[in-house]
Amino acid sequence: MPTPDYMIPAVLLEPFSGITMPNIVEIISIGCQGAMIFGGVIPFIPQYLDIRKSGNADGFSIFVCLNLLVANILRILFWFGRHFELPLLAQSVIMVFTMLILTELCVRVKHKGEIIASKERKFSDPFSAHPHNGEASPRIIHSVIAVRKFIDFDKAYFWKWTYFDSYIQFTVVFTLVVGLLTWLLLDNMYYVETIGFLAVFAEAMLGAPQFYRNFVNKSTHGMSKKMVGMWTCGDCFKTGYFIVRQAPAQFWICGMLQVGIDISIFLQVFCYRNKAAIS
Repeated sequence: MPTPDYMIPAVLLEPFSGITMPNIVEIISIGCQGAMIFGGVIPFIPQYLDIRKSGNADGFSIFVCLNLLVANILRILFWFGRHFELPLLAQSVIMVFTMLILTELCVRVKHKGEIIASKERKFSDPFSAHPHNGEASPRIIHSVIAVRKFIDFDKAYFWKWTYFDSYIQFTVVFTLVVGLLTWLLLDNMYYVETIGFLAVFAEAMLGAPQFYRNFVNKSTHGMSKKMVGMWTCGDCFKTGYFIVRQAPAQFWICGMLQVGIDISIFLQVFCYRNKAAIS
């Protein structure tokens, strides 16, 4: 019997006989992994755009960036002591760069928008004794000032520095110090589990600085509601992912705490809605 025109001869399909289409579970798994890697960054896009458009970063707590920088650096170091899933590691690396970008924008906007210069610590001009004062570029001067301020530490000005260089210096020093300590104590189970807990606990407290800022201002004006909404959705998804994938207990316990803080910020939006409208 002749082969119908619409049928493909088996000999032509033989090279592809070993290839199978991924099942629905594999597709969902790949999608979840992609969401874990990039999902943490997406909530900050509306806040970044709002700050850049308005030229005002007063409604956003820059300590949120500090919180996530510390949390994700600790999580990266925790991976060397106890390997967890690679999507979570990739998420941490991407989040560190994202927080540095957002911090740079906040510092630049605040520095540009200041009418009255904030109180600065007094120290001698590093170029005062140089015979070629006029030849030093403003960028070099700013960098030296940032280094001097960072070294001459004052907790009253912590994470409130004028120049972005100081934030980079803190991030590098923190990473090197904790990284060296982790390398020395990598075989110590208690130390590894401790930095793992600190990493997820710091991330769980992500919304705490924003909650406190809203409470002090008695307003949520300047804070992106979309960002908080995405926080809540992402944290619910992330906590469920931790439970399903049987991640270390620290991850899902602190995930539930993080969801609770997100809901508290939403309650602030409701409580301070009249003042936000006036602002």
